[in-house]
Amino acid sequence: MRGLVIGCICCLPLTVCAEDRTSESISGPGTKAFVALAVVLPAIQGGENGREFSLRTLDSLLTATLLSEGLKRLTRVPRPDTGTPDSFPSGHATAAFAVATIAAERDPRAAPFWYAGAFAIAQSRVKLNRHRETDVLAGALLGLAVGRIELASPSGLLFRVNNDGSKSVGFGLRF
Repeated sequence: MRGLVIGCICCLPLTVCAEDRTSESISGPGTKAFVALAVVLPAIQGGENGREFSLRTLDSLLTATLLSEGLKRLTRVPRPDTGTPDSFPSGHATAAFAVATIAAERDPRAAPFWYAGAFAIAQSRVKLNRHRETDVLAGALLGLAVGRIELASPSGLLFRVNNDGSKSVGFGLRF
């Protein structure tokens, strides 16, 4: 039994190191791939309203990001690792949950995967000590809210997305 405990203690730094690398991958290139996939996949898959869903996902992403950045400047909560005053809310969690909400609406069967990906991104930010749990929770709620508002809006939030029933989708910036 003692050998087992010593063996586990010796492996602990390797496990932590592997977890850090996984979190760094999820938080960095994984987040970019997740968001890009959510934006581009509907247009590639086509189908009913494919391009419209791509534009609505992009609209939700940009709106959520702008709101998150604005809240960071208002709240000025220091990050746990560097102390820079831009921790609240987590922009990664905001973006991930905003696009996951739109993607889950488009394909409800894939919803668990989209939300699991968004959760993994949010959790990676905590594991890397870039944010606190409250930062990622606020970001997740903001992203979910923006996604739901986007879906409820007849033509988008920042972009005016018009689907006139033809194969073309038009858009324009709102001011």
